[in-house]
Amino acid sequence: MSIPSRYASRSVLPGPAERLAPGRTALVVVDMQNDFCAPGGYIASALGKDVSGLATIVPPLKVLLGSAREAGVPVVWLAACYEEELIPPSMIAQKRRLGVEAVCCRKDSWGADFFGVSPAEGEPVFVKHTYSGFSNPTFERHLASHGVESLAFCGVQTNVCVESTLRDAHARGFDVAIVSDAVASHAPHMHEATLANVRFLLGDVVASADLLALWSLKDAAAA
Repeated sequence: MSIPSRYASRSVLPGPAERLAPGRTALVVVDMQNDFCAPGGYIASALGKDVSGLATIVPPLKVLLGSAREAGVPVVWLAACYEEELIPPSMIAQKRRLGVEAVCCRKDSWGADFFGVSPAEGEPVFVKHTYSGFSNPTFERHLASHGVESLAFCGVQTNVCVESTLRDAHARGFDVAIVSDAVASHAPHMHEATLANVRFLLGDVVASADLLALWSLKDAAAA
C-alpha cells in the first residue's frame, strides 16, 4: 500500500532519541492555567476535585522549559477559553448534565492566567475553545511553518486536553511523546490510563530527565 502523500516527507525513525531530536521537535505546554491547577479554580471549586497534585509538575516543567529554550527547541503554549458562546454545544450539554454553571477560563480572568509557568517573550499562545489544540487552525499552521515533525506534550489535564491534542497530532502524522512527570490530572487513574494508551498505541512515554539529556547544548549543536 502506498504512503499517503501528506506523510511522504516524514521519516520513520527508530527510537525516541531520533524522534525527539531538537531539530524536529516542539515542546507543547497544555492548559497550565489557574482554573485547572489552582485551589479555588474551576476544577477545584466548580467540580469539587482535588487539584493539590497538579502543582507537583511545576518544578520539572520549569527545568524542561529552560532546557528546551537553551537548545533552541520551539515552545508552544495552548490555553483554554471556555466561555459558552465559544464552546461547542456538546461541551455545554455535558456541563448541563453535571449541573455546572461556572465558566472555565473566562477571557482576561484570574482563572485563565498561567499557573506556575508562563511563556517567554516570543513564544506563541494558541487559544482553544474545546479540548484539542488542533481546533485552532493557526496551531498546526505554526508547526508546519517551523518544520516541526515531532511534539512532546506536557501540562494538564493528562486525560483530557493533553490526550485530545496528542491523539489529533498522531492522526495528522506527527511523532508524539508525553512527558510522564510533566503532565498531571486530578484523577490519577485516568492519568495512568492515558500514559498506557500512549505507550501502547500512539507514541513515546518519556521522563523529563530523558529530554534534558537529549536536549543538552552539546546534542543540540550536533543536530
